[in-house]
Amino acid sequence: MKKKIAILGSTGSIGRSTLDVVKRDIKSFNIILLSANNNYKKLIEQAKFFNAKNVLIKNKRFYLNVKNSLKRTKTKVYTGDIPINKIVSDKLDYTISAVVGLAGLQPTIDAIKTSRRVAIANKETIICGWEILSRYIKKYKTEIIPVDSEHFSIMELTRGISNEEVEEIIITASGGPFLNTTINKLKKVKAKQATKHPNWKMGKKISVDSANMMNKVFEVIEACKLFKFDKSKYKIMIHPQSYVHSIIRFKNGLIKMILYNTDMKIPISNIFYAKKKNVLKNSDIKIKHINNLNFQKVNSKNFPSVKLLDKCFSSGPSTPIIINAANEVLVDLFLKGKIGFLDIVKIINRILRHKDFRKNAKRNPKSIKDIKMADNWSRLKTVNMCVR
Repeated sequence: MKKKIAILGSTGSIGRSTLDVVKRDIKSFNIILLSANNNYKKLIEQAKFFNAKNVLIKNKRFYLNVKNSLKRTKTKVYTGDIPINKIVSDKLDYTISAVVGLAGLQPTIDAIKTSRRVAIANKETIICGWEILSRYIKKYKTEIIPVDSEHFSIMELTRGISNEEVEEIIITASGGPFLNTTINKLKKVKAKQATKHPNWKMGKKISVDSANMMNKVFEVIEACKLFKFDKSKYKIMIHPQSYVHSIIRFKNGLIKMILYNTDMKIPISNIFYAKKKNVLKNSDIKIKHINNLNFQKVNSKNFPSVKLLDKCFSSGPSTPIIINAANEVLVDLFLKGKIGFLDIVKIINRILRHKDFRKNAKRNPKSIKDIKMADNWSRLKTVNMCVR
C-alpha cells in the first residue's frame, strides 16, 4: 500500500529533502498535495516529476503560470488560503508541515484534521500555537513528529521515559560562523557572513538565528512544548561538529546521545520508515569526527540571546510569540543592511522592557486571532524602535 503524503512548503529546504527521500523509493508513495508560496517554477517541476495529484500555489499572482504549465497533466491546481482538508478528501498517512513562519500555523491545523501523522518542521507553529494545536491533536488523534534534528533525537532517546528518570536534556549548538569571534568584530558583521553556516545548508533567516543562537532559544521553548519534561532540565551546549544532536543524562548514571551526519534526509527517512527500511545509503562511522568531538559551555557575552530563555518562561504565555515576531522583523532588517548583527538581541530586550510588554505577554492565546494580536503588537513596536 502506497503512503499518501502531502508536503506543505515543498519548494523549501525541508520540502526538497523530503522529496529526495521519496525519489529513492518513489513506488512506495502517492503525492497527494504539494504547496508553495511563491516558487511556482520549482512547484511545477516537482508536480510533473512526482505526478502530484494536487498543487497549491498560495500567491494568486502565479496561479495561471502553474495552471497553464500543468494543463496537460492530471494535477489539479489551487491557489490562495484554501484549507488542505478542502482539497484532500481521503485520510493522509503523512503531512510534512514545512511552511516558514507563523503562516504555517493554520495549514498545520488543517493538516492535523486530515492526516494520521503530521511531521512538523516549523518552529513558529509550535512556539506560538502549541496550545491550540494540542486541542486538535487530541480531537483527531493525530500523531505529531518533530523533524528538527534536535527534537527528533530527543524523541528517539526518550521513548517510554518518564520525567522522573531524566536528570538533564542537552540540546547541542554548532556555534555557527562566529563561535570564536570577538564582540568588537561582531559589531561589524555583514549578512553575507552570518548566512554562511559552517555545517548546515539552510535558508537565510534560520542561518542568522543560528549565528546568534536565537534558534537554540526557540528550540528549547519548542522542546518544552513537545515533551513532558521539566523546563529546568534543558541545557544548551556548544558542539562545533554538529555530529551529536541531543544528549540525555539519566538519573541512573547513564548518558545517551544520537549522532548522525548533517543531513535532514536522515530524520525524514526515519519518520517514514520507522527503522524497518532505510532508502538512504548508510555512511560509515566518522572516526575522525568521533576522535575530535568537542563540547563547551555557551558564552552568554558572545551569545546574549540565551539569556532570553528566563524571560520566555517567566513573563507570560504570549512571551514566545512576542520574541518570535520581533526576531523575524529584526532578522529581515539585518539582512537588508538596516541594522547591525548585535542589534537583533539588543532590540528584543528593549521590547521586553517596553511599558506595555507585560500586559501583552500575560495574555493566554486561545485562538489564532489572539496569537496575531500579540504578534502584530510586537512587530509594530519593533519597527517603531528601528525607525527612530
